[in-house]
Amino acid sequence: MIPVQGLAGAKVAVLGLGRSGLSAARALRAGGAEAICWDDNPAARDVAEAEGFLIQDLRRNGSFEAIARLVVSPGIAHLYPAPNPVVAAALEAGVPVDNDIGLFFQSFATQAWDNMGTMPRIVAVTGSNGKSTTSALIHHILTEAGRPSQLAGNIGRGVLDIEPSENGGVVVLELSSYQTELARSLTPDVAVFTNLSPDHLERHGGMGGYFAAKRRLFAEGGPDRAVVGVDENEGMFLAGQLTEGRSDDRVIRVSVTRKLTGPGWQVFARKGFLSEYRRGKQAASVDLRSVPGLPGAHNHQNACAAYAACRSLGLPPKVVEAAFHSFGGLPHRSQMIGEAGGVRFVNDSKATNVDSAAKALVAFSNIRWICGGLEKEGGLSGLAVASKSVRKAYVIGREAAGFAMQLEVEAEVCGTMEAAVASAVADAEPGDVVLLAPAAASFDQYDSFERRGDDFIAQVEAHLQRD
Repeated sequence: MIPVQGLAGAKVAVLGLGRSGLSAARALRAGGAEAICWDDNPAARDVAEAEGFLIQDLRRNGSFEAIARLVVSPGIAHLYPAPNPVVAAALEAGVPVDNDIGLFFQSFATQAWDNMGTMPRIVAVTGSNGKSTTSALIHHILTEAGRPSQLAGNIGRGVLDIEPSENGGVVVLELSSYQTELARSLTPDVAVFTNLSPDHLERHGGMGGYFAAKRRLFAEGGPDRAVVGVDENEGMFLAGQLTEGRSDDRVIRVSVTRKLTGPGWQVFARKGFLSEYRRGKQAASVDLRSVPGLPGAHNHQNACAAYAACRSLGLPPKVVEAAFHSFGGLPHRSQMIGEAGGVRFVNDSKATNVDSAAKALVAFSNIRWICGGLEKEGGLSGLAVASKSVRKAYVIGREAAGFAMQLEVEAEVCGTMEAAVASAVADAEPGDVVLLAPAAASFDQYDSFERRGDDFIAQVEAHLQRD
């Protein structure tokens, strides 16, 4: 646990008692603060009360008169589409609003660091797609290289649940826009921006607000090194804002669409080969085509970002390359489930938006595509080009018929995962890939993308066992 520093003796309100909220309450108590907790869910309040935390309805008038700070869980709106009433009351009372990420950054460094030969480092990863894979890959590379590493944030453990860092240790954080937008302290040593595509737009008041939330990690975080994907205008703009000139190697530009040139530091992938250029000369090359855990251009982008982050921490290219080959990938992200009769089954349930689904589609050929769910803002037009490799779509979800009508490929309305897998299996021929890449949220039928992916795996495994 990371005890919260700077709030000893203070009363701190905690709104939302899920994983991050309860963890924050514990860390506040460990640091000498009094956590005053509230959640609209009675079951969550009962859990906190059983641990000895004071439960107080923060919706009541006067709740913030003696409060030093309000700590808010990620799922609670603090600005758009409208502030939660408790957040609005705190702001009206002049109480600072924070989250567990802000508490972590203000508390991670301790006096014990004075006796360390190598200072601990924090690598923070944000972006629309690929955050989890990039973060997990960085952690894997560091671990394979013998560097002490912890993985936390939006993946792995809660940030305040990790252990205090040891000499030379690295903490790798995956941070969502909800987390970067609100954290009052953001001080990563290395910050990574993977890419940007429309997502969570209602929560951020549009695309500009969404980008601004990501940008805070760099503009206010002031990292020593920034790894920036420049394949979208926003990434190119961000890299330009952070650099002092063409040869400034504090910014490492990353691309999977073109060769990057110039006197700075660049990492890019073309036709399955990763290249590192520095000061106008090639420093290293890695063949990604034979790396089983990183299939497709979208994973090559993740590999470039992770490679750049690890190089900025001083790891040699050969060490990074060797670790690529032992990376097994993450569940529900281009996850190979099995093969039967020359047909492969791939689970990319994490492809919850159009952009991430499109990247999954271009990674394979001869696709039997299982898609559908709770459609997000913006429609499905962005899938048109990517779906050229699709032989047929099998649409699930409560609004499967409407979803299917927007696709520019042959589509069968299946409704359920069981029906979709059964139909795809019946149609599949040797060389085909049965791919779950929904391009939609899961909440019309499942409570998470993980549950949706688990259902796909269960249906596929039942088919494989019959074979």
